[in-house]
Amino acid sequence: MYDVAVIGGGPGGYVAAIRCAQLGLKTVCIDDREKNGKASLGGTCLNVGCIPSKALLESSELVEKAKSEFASHGISTGEIAFDLSVMQQRKEKIVDAHTNGISFLFRKNKVDSVLGRGRLASKGDPYSIELDSGERIEARHVIIATGSSPRKLEGIPFGKRIVDSSGALSFREVPRRLGIIGAGVIGLEIGSIWNRLGSEVTLIEALTEFLPSADEKISKEALRQFGKQLSIRLGAKVQRVEETDEGVKVRYRDAIGESEALFDRLVIAVGRMPNSKEVADPSLGLEIDARGFIKVNGQCMTNLPNVYAIGDVTGGMMLAHKASEEGIMVAERIAGQKTMLDPDIIPSVIYTRPEIAWVGKTEQQLRAGGVEYRAGQFPFTANGRAQALGEAQGFVKMLVDAKTDRLLGVHIIGPHASELISEAVLAMAFSASSEDLARTIHAHPTLSEALHEAALAADGRALHI
Repeated sequence: MYDVAVIGGGPGGYVAAIRCAQLGLKTVCIDDREKNGKASLGGTCLNVGCIPSKALLESSELVEKAKSEFASHGISTGEIAFDLSVMQQRKEKIVDAHTNGISFLFRKNKVDSVLGRGRLASKGDPYSIELDSGERIEARHVIIATGSSPRKLEGIPFGKRIVDSSGALSFREVPRRLGIIGAGVIGLEIGSIWNRLGSEVTLIEALTEFLPSADEKISKEALRQFGKQLSIRLGAKVQRVEETDEGVKVRYRDAIGESEALFDRLVIAVGRMPNSKEVADPSLGLEIDARGFIKVNGQCMTNLPNVYAIGDVTGGMMLAHKASEEGIMVAERIAGQKTMLDPDIIPSVIYTRPEIAWVGKTEQQLRAGGVEYRAGQFPFTANGRAQALGEAQGFVKMLVDAKTDRLLGVHIIGPHASELISEAVLAMAFSASSEDLARTIHAHPTLSEALHEAALAADGRALHI
């Protein structure tokens, strides 16, 4: 008998399990992902998503810098070559180190790990969870953290040349012509990797707006920057996909009419769908919406007593760090603590070059809500550290309440935006004003000075622009 059973070992599930154990709850984590005959914890994020993609992004960025930027630093390298198999081996080594690290943390915290697919089979006190092996596990509380999977396009089966986002991280050779259906976060990151390594990359996006969830000025600048790297077709509806011996033929229609393109490989990157199918016996009545997301309240409680759901399977922002924080919140609530999670200060990041990161409201959201606000903006061209790095493109944009000066949103496109956004998240978590940031001493020369200057700009007193 367990106090808590966690179904799913991704960044939401394994973190929830560890926190439950830290709080003295007898905990088991059930996950069906395996590698070489043993459990491979960490979910999509660690195994085939966040971590491997960042490893390849880093490798490909170094290749790009060696080819086009080292000379400006006076560094001579001769002809640049790379070994893709070594890059892939490095990626796998990083993944293995982290999955083994989670297994170690489970042993350290006395979390039982069970390899298999779990299904909530009967309700009551305790709940019964049935494994695909036929074994049953009983627990008083259940946390469903089954994550999500790449969404498929109807009539387009995955095969040798047509892959999902996971398959796109495992190519053994660089495709000369790479097509990607979907120009969202995943499509941009995958496109960036292979473009840097030599692919001609075309992104085919059905939406007419580029990165519509980002602030409009960020989206505009991003399209300008990425348009130099990738061929991006907006408002393009795929009509037909045909896999042949020559490659993959894609016919699509956009504002200028029908076009056909031939690719060596095609990646389907049109979002993700929740892994909620067969997560619970239908007789239990677990509420799931029309899109397949498990319904939860602000504390991640489902309609079943003592059953929680966290992460991608509940919808909203499908981000690993959101799932982890939800897991912590749920664990602490099960232990009797009164913890909450503020959905308004969850940061979003795109790990391209330049990087993009934001937290809080966009300018278009504030206008739609009738909120009076001020905006401050500062370009990285005026930042000494960005110039020294040779990455002075982009800017920091800060939105503040016109009456209270409280920070409402911070949006960054530029070098190390993924790291810089944390200062904004912390400031917003403590209800800081732009004046608070403007009065905070930032080391010189650093990229974070751009945040300082944007805060000053929100009051019309930027010093270096």
